[in-house]
Amino acid sequence: MRHTIHIISLIVALVGAQPVDDASLIGDLFPTEKSDDFMKNYVEVTTPKGQSYGALEKCGEGSSEGVNICVPYHLCDGVTKTVIEDGSTNGFGLIDIRFGGECEHYLDVCCGLNKKDDMRNPNVTPGPSVDPLKPTSTSTTTTARPVTSSTTMQPTPRPSSIKCGIRNPNGIDFKITGNKDNEAEYGELPWMIAVLRTNYQPSKNESSLIAPNVVLTGAHCVVNLQLDEYKVRAGEWDTQTEKERLPHQERAVIQAIIHEKYAPNVLYNNIALLILDKPFNQADNIGTICLPSQNENIDSRKCLASGWGKNVFGLHGSYQVILKKIELPMVSFQQCQSALQTTRLGKRFNLHSSFTCAGGEQGKDTCTGDGGSPLVCPDSTNRGRYVQSGIVSWGIGCGEENIPGVYANVAKFRNWIDDKLSRLNINSNYYTI
Repeated sequence: MRHTIHIISLIVALVGAQPVDDASLIGDLFPTEKSDDFMKNYVEVTTPKGQSYGALEKCGEGSSEGVNICVPYHLCDGVTKTVIEDGSTNGFGLIDIRFGGECEHYLDVCCGLNKKDDMRNPNVTPGPSVDPLKPTSTSTTTTARPVTSSTTMQPTPRPSSIKCGIRNPNGIDFKITGNKDNEAEYGELPWMIAVLRTNYQPSKNESSLIAPNVVLTGAHCVVNLQLDEYKVRAGEWDTQTEKERLPHQERAVIQAIIHEKYAPNVLYNNIALLILDKPFNQADNIGTICLPSQNENIDSRKCLASGWGKNVFGLHGSYQVILKKIELPMVSFQQCQSALQTTRLGKRFNLHSSFTCAGGEQGKDTCTGDGGSPLVCPDSTNRGRYVQSGIVSWGIGCGEENIPGVYANVAKFRNWIDDKLSRLNINSNYYTI
């Protein structure tokens, strides 16, 4: 009976209460009162550096404050796990390019401070540098957590007997994890070159290094550009950071040699040589690619195409931040022509003899922005060495099933390349097997 009275009393109290104005409640949560003092309706939400919430404590916070600090991986000794200043490393381990963790940037690691180190020392904690030629959009930027491994990944040794085409399948300094979108390892493809516009427009083309001062690319990439409108960059990997141990290098182009029979409307003989103002300096992340002999037939199914181009064709595609690679099979000339005749090109289409083809697998292809980049294949006499079989030229869509991509056939131009460079006294040994 007593419980019943309490319930009735509660109901009466609720019924007799004044009606609640929903608008006033919303107003209490989101004040809209106008005032001459702009800041009156706002409360300060910034606080002094505090502790991280969640399972993972940030580096330099809480118990590690004044003990550890985030530094680029190559400024942390791999054995003692303390800060060093010479930037030397024999390999750090595994670095995850996808998930954030103790440090904000995936190439930073949480490292112990030496007694002489100070967190305010700019030499220990360098801030991010700004490159006007690097994309500023963060829509495709990945943040990640460095993950060390007990097994240190070593760079692939460069055999003294091999001068070109050396791939680093384990990367240099570290090996990445979380590479779900075909990201290349850091330094894996040292012959890759980015062609950059000097008017601060983003790069939309790539090429390959065949000699310390010679770049091989598609004629369509540079034919309409003046020499002072672009330059080339070697040693690039992640276009949104400069935290790698080995910096990229840039050179100006002093001469562009376009094939005399290049046909811009149909891209026949789509090849060009770029002569640089000075050679690139030798480094582990920079090397030359080998070239095939004249008319050599390459039929490997393990070729690699690479670039920073769009991930899918059309408006929905986005340019890539980290260098991507994709494995593609070579396709015979006749098979390629037959496949292209099933497209809008029609049954009367004839593939020009200056082309070769690769791909034809669903979702695996080079796309917009990859023009001029190399298609490389394992050397049949040495699987650890790669030879450039093609230069990305054109295609129908991107990654269409049974529709190969079309490339300039480098083997058709070996004699032309040798002739042009010999006139400039440039040695062919840099790209000869």
